[in-house]
Amino acid sequence: MGYAEGTSGTSGADSADGTHTAGPGASAYADTGLLSPVRVGTPVEAAVGDLAWLQAMLDAEAALVRAQVRCGTVPASAAEAITAAARAEHLDVRALALAARETANPVVGLVKALTAVVAQQAPEAAEFVHRGSTSQDILDTGEMLVAARALRIVRADLRAVADALAELAAGHRDTVMAGRTLALHAVPTTFGLKAAGWRQLVLEAAERVDAVAEHGLPVSLGGAAGTLAGYHQYAGEGAPPAAVLDLVEAFAAETGLAVPVLPWHALRTPLADLAAVLAHTAGALGKIAADVLVLARTEVGEAAEPGGAGRGASSAMPHKRNPVLATLIRSAALQVPALSMVVTQCLVTEDERSAGVWHTEWQPLREALRLTGGAAHTAVELVRGLTVHPERMRANLDATGGQIASERISAVLAPRLGKVAAKELLGEASLLAAGSGRALADVLAELPRLKGLFSREELAELLDPAAYTGAAGPLVDRALER
Repeated sequence: MGYAEGTSGTSGADSADGTHTAGPGASAYADTGLLSPVRVGTPVEAAVGDLAWLQAMLDAEAALVRAQVRCGTVPASAAEAITAAARAEHLDVRALALAARETANPVVGLVKALTAVVAQQAPEAAEFVHRGSTSQDILDTGEMLVAARALRIVRADLRAVADALAELAAGHRDTVMAGRTLALHAVPTTFGLKAAGWRQLVLEAAERVDAVAEHGLPVSLGGAAGTLAGYHQYAGEGAPPAAVLDLVEAFAAETGLAVPVLPWHALRTPLADLAAVLAHTAGALGKIAADVLVLARTEVGEAAEPGGAGRGASSAMPHKRNPVLATLIRSAALQVPALSMVVTQCLVTEDERSAGVWHTEWQPLREALRLTGGAAHTAVELVRGLTVHPERMRANLDATGGQIASERISAVLAPRLGKVAAKELLGEASLLAAGSGRALADVLAELPRLKGLFSREELAELLDPAAYTGAAGPLVDRALER
């Protein structure tokens, strides 16, 4: 019997000398996610674990024989028997992993183990297991199935994130806050516009995920060197070479994956595209996390993560409630692009199957899938429970005594004093206000060059942050029309 990666139970562990020993709880070799909390317990974790990957390869084997039935080269009874036997619970995933050290991939051992199971249940069907196929056809197709299943989870979470952000953007369309550039106050903006920007990134990521999920995950079918020769040979005497192309169509139909133009054993665009989409998605979610981490700072205090018993607790400081959701998302966003780069580098592959390059893709891609999926699931909780503090935003806007709207006064004075002179005057006045701790309106009202141009009250009105948010409201409206 196999056991799932990261699950607990009565499964044993292999000792250093290769013997199988019983042990309580999770296997000593299971990746429980101890060092990757962003994906622990999320739906994507099970979708890309070892057991899921094994099942996907078995699904590829079963789909292949059903496709051969469609093409009339295998009896239907064989497909029924192989499909029934192709269940991960019939195999020992740890034993297959160990066997893979002898062949550099897990498919050789899988085919042997699956054939043995079929032979026990339906001996006449055993010869049709993996007929005409090669390891890369099965592993690559299984990889695409794993990706398709994981992306369905990611897509659902991205839609939930976008919906929650739409509510935040609409509810805070006119909630004024400080815009910050290079870590400092710039000009006023609104939280609604910030949330709309987050949503835009998520929507763009979702569009990319949709494109790959719907059109960019093809079956892999090429045979030993991408010519389909083995499949053609098993099709029988008299079958024209082009007839084997029907098998590719049938295989795609059985798996729900796309039909490739050519066998892609050494043409790794599907993996590179998938990796790029994961990097973009993780980065989009990472932007939200980075902003939340700034807004949640004690001295900023403009937003707070959802709390709960034990959430964000410090091992040393009882008073702390750390922004753990944003922290987890950001950690994934920093890792996935590097993993994506490894997969993209595998475009540079030699011959009709690489030695080591193909093998390099598997673990980085799996990690990128589960980190991105974990980040998306975590982002749902973050944005749905985010608490916004408009009163704190207003207090922070007032912290510089009107200087945050100095650009507006400069623009108003430009026609009268000249653009350069107006900017210089506001720069000097702002320095004076900052140094003296006075409001900028008071300093400007006393400048001889502005005498008679504005009253103190007019200057204060011009410097009101709430009156200088530009087209923030209409921009939010336009974004929410999507």
